Parts: sequence; structure tokens; C-alpha cells
Amino acid sequence: MRGGLRIAGLLLFLATVPGAAQAPYFAPAHVPDGVAVLPLPPAPGSPEDNADRALFQATRTLMGSPRWRMATDDVTNAPLDRYACAMGMRLDAARAPALAALLDRIGTGDMVGPIKDHYRKARPYLGTDAPICEPRTDHLARNGDYPSGHAANGWLEALVLVQLLPDRATALLTRGRAYGESRVICGVHSRSAVQAGWLAGSAMFAMLQTSPAYHRDLAAAARELARLRTHAPVPDRAACAREAELVGTGPGR
Repeated sequence: MRGGLRIAGLLLFLATVPGAAQAPYFAPAHVPDGVAVLPLPPAPGSPEDNADRALFQATRTLMGSPRWRMATDDVTNAPLDRYACAMGMRLDAARAPALAALLDRIGTGDMVGPIKDHYRKARPYLGTDAPICEPRTDHLARNGDYPSGHAANGWLEALVLVQLLPDRATALLTRGRAYGESRVICGVHSRSAVQAGWLAGSAMFAMLQTSPAYHRDLAAAARELARLRTHAPVPDRAACAREAELVGTGPGR
């Protein structure tokens, strides 16, 4: 009995600790069937597939450019850092624990993972010696191209942030789009995979609206941001101006 009480107490403690790992907002069984929802990936040799391959080749010329460096940063950067300019605030988990916990709890893996496993579409760099902006690990090679999990998660994060900061919607959505495009520039995803990732992110965002727990956490994050907006540090203006230029130079633009 005492062991059960200790476990229950620990679970209650973890639920109140900002940044502690928490269960998703809904069970995997309630996640939409992504194979049914998303369009088929381009068939080999189709016009869409040829366009994906041509864009992969064209974007290799960006290696070493400022946009390439942004794509490299986008491989591992955290949401609060990535969206700082778009939010107009520099935040971290210590300063904004409710927002950090909210962004940590959402995700698209339960939808994206089964789609990747179903199609097992090869990433565009495989079979080439062309440069990409992250290490060519076995894990990366085994993890399919379609759809892009980075693009899905980035778009979902942008949509959630728009709910919290609607007056920053244009900047947030623009950065969310550019985050997905970074995967094309990096060379690890095709454009069609990124576009499918955006659709997956939108589907998961719609599902979040059905969760009372999500809305409770969203309200807590909104109250937190309302306080922070009056005194949170502002991102470097010159750096944000450079970022604004870069997000307008995505693939095919």
C-alpha cells in the first residue's frame, strides 16, 4: 500500500514539474490514420518525383550559404529558440515553464511514424555522394523520407503558438514554413515529404482542439505569456532581420 502511495505521489509530483515528461494529450488509438489522410507519395518516375529530385540537386548549391547554416541549425534547435524572432521574445523553460511544457507535450510522432513505416520511402540523398547538412547516420537512412517529422512538428508548434500569440501569426507561420523548407535545403527530405509533414501537423493540431487537458495547458501558457510580454528579453534586431531575409529564400523561391 505504501509503495502504491509513493508511486501515486511521484506521478502527481511529475505532473506539476515544468518540463517533466508527460503522456501525449490523447492515446495513439485516437490519432488519425495518416496513411488514409495523407496523399500518396510521388510514384518513382512521376512528374512529382522528378521535380523532387531536381530540387534536391538544385539546393545542393546552397551548401555553405547563410540559408544552409540556418537549415543546419534547424536540425537540432529548440522551439523557443527557433521561434524567438517570430514571437518577439527570448524565452526558455526557466522563464516560461508552462509554455515549454506545452510544446514538449505536443507532437506528431504517433501519426508520422506509422506512415513512414508503411511507405519506407528512401531519403533523397541516398545513392548519391551529394552533401547534406547533418551526419549520414544509419538511423537517418533507415528513417523514411515520407512524411517529414521535422516539418510536421514545426508546423504544429507554429499553429499552437499562433493560438497563444495571434498578433504574431504571420511571423510564426512564416517561420514554421521555413523550418520545413530547411529539410529540403538540408537534403534529407523531398519537398513532397515536407508538404505531407505540414498536413500531418495540421491534422494533429485539429485533434489537440478536442483535448480538455490541452486547453487547460494552453490557458496556463496564455496567462504566462501575457505576463512575460511586458518584460521578456527581446531578440537581437539585426539577427531577426537576417532571419527574415532567409525565410524568404526557401527552395523554389
